[in-house]
Amino acid sequence: MKGVFQKGSLRILFYLLIWSLITAGLVVLLVKGLWVFAVVVLLVWLYVLSYLVRFYRRNVKKVAFMFDAIDNADYAFKYATENASTDDMLVNKSLNRITQILIQARNDAQQREKYYELIINSVNTGIIVIDEKGNVYQTNKEALHLLGLSVFTHVSQLYPIDENLQKLIQHIQPGEKHQVSFSNERGITHLSIRASGTKLKEMMVRIIAINDINSELDENELDSWIRLTRVLTHEIMNAVTPITSLSETLLSKVENTNQEIRSGLDVIHTTGKGLLDFVENYRKFTHLPTPTPALFYVKDFLDRMKQLSVHQTTSSDITIDIDVQPSDLIVYADENLITRVVLNLLKNAMQAIESSEKPGLIWLKGYCNKDEAVFIDVVNNGPLIPTEEMEHIFIPFFTTKENGSGIGLSISKQIMRLSGGTLTLNNDTKHKLTTFSLMFP
Repeated sequence: MKGVFQKGSLRILFYLLIWSLITAGLVVLLVKGLWVFAVVVLLVWLYVLSYLVRFYRRNVKKVAFMFDAIDNADYAFKYATENASTDDMLVNKSLNRITQILIQARNDAQQREKYYELIINSVNTGIIVIDEKGNVYQTNKEALHLLGLSVFTHVSQLYPIDENLQKLIQHIQPGEKHQVSFSNERGITHLSIRASGTKLKEMMVRIIAINDINSELDENELDSWIRLTRVLTHEIMNAVTPITSLSETLLSKVENTNQEIRSGLDVIHTTGKGLLDFVENYRKFTHLPTPTPALFYVKDFLDRMKQLSVHQTTSSDITIDIDVQPSDLIVYADENLITRVVLNLLKNAMQAIESSEKPGLIWLKGYCNKDEAVFIDVVNNGPLIPTEEMEHIFIPFFTTKENGSGIGLSISKQIMRLSGGTLTLNNDTKHKLTTFSLMFP
């Protein structure tokens, strides 16, 4: 190919040299008045000039066509290099080479774009790129997951989810950082949102990073409740234990004839003992055993949970179905501790169904997602938990039951936290289902 280029270049130079010599000769003939020879030379000069002009125009059209095709992202064209003149072959091969270089550059850019997109979709931070009008240019999978969307093209799509969320993302400025909370079928979602700015194709855009801070808030909240519970139980135990002990001692010394004093001491002793038992139950929340995880089959585990839970209700209108996919699904956790969690959730589900006075159904589901995290769902068709209660449902001592202690769900969440997993509440308002989901990473 190098020889073709050299040969073609020499040919063009030869024509230019001939045309220059003819031009000089024509000038000399015109000066000397040799009109006949001047006319002949002029014809030759015009022929060479027309050849150069045609060559120039032909190649300009080729270059213009090539750039038009590239501008339209059409890289399928190719100039013929066979059965062509040496000059055309030179130009055609040069343009084909330029096209191949541009195709390679485009392919490299696409590969880099896929590489960057893969990286963006692999991070645990949601990323959104929007302009000043709210148009969304790019999102990653985590952002769609956090916002509960399958497609995100404009910030107005956030209005049905939460008005404050939509306003925040639409108006947040580079350098700002905010937190927002909203309720959906997955429960209460807490997001941390921060923004930065850059220029994209001569247009200012904002890059918005979204992080789920539910786990951080839950962990801090649990730590605070644990510390508070430890202090309260310690102080109550220290104050009540001497009273209970003293009342028991006095009871042994008071004669049976003094019934009024004996009855009063008996009330003090019984009340104090009951308070100690009550506080002892709350101490369980702060003194859970360290998990000793092992592998066990989810299907066998849920079958056992179903058999144990049958004795927790007197209703015959509750059906428990089990669905585990795949059937040999296994999980790595402390089976004894997870038993406490699932039995507590089953008990709550049965109580909710009983309060509705209608035939109930409970589903025990086991499955894994694409990241190989294992889920165990306890689903019931009882009354949905009100939105205003969902935010407080896992807080220690919070209960809506008349005789409830308020520590069952908080202990369950603490067990899942110690197991490295999570416990979440989801309300399916469309199908009227309540789901408590245990996730094991």
